[in-house]
Amino acid sequence: MSRNDKSIKLQRTQSVLKQLIPEALSTLNDTILQGLCVIDVECTRGKYDATVYLDKMMFDEAEKRYVLEHLRRVSRTLQNYCMQSEGWYRCPNFHFKFDETLEKQNQMDALFEQVALELEKGKKE
Repeated sequence: MSRNDKSIKLQRTQSVLKQLIPEALSTLNDTILQGLCVIDVECTRGKYDATVYLDKMMFDEAEKRYVLEHLRRVSRTLQNYCMQSEGWYRCPNFHFKFDETLEKQNQMDALFEQVALELEKGKKE
């Protein structure tokens, strides 16, 4: 099996999980967990682990802790749902994180804007 074939299989698994995890969340009895939005899924270690990136929406720190703690508790239920849906023998271990990329991008944009303003001031002086 070539390296590219592995990459395609990995991408397919990630794509399937990105669809299945929200479905699995919707079956839970917790309305906060039901409404979570999965941004991305990234498999590592030969599909033994999967990092699930969540939209942090308008959660404060206490709510984020609540969500992550409860997701750890129901992780096995989510794995079972995915295995049954796809007929898999095993499913990656899920690790949940809130996606920070948009916030980091906004911070970088603000820094670049600030540098541009400083350079503009330097030219005028």
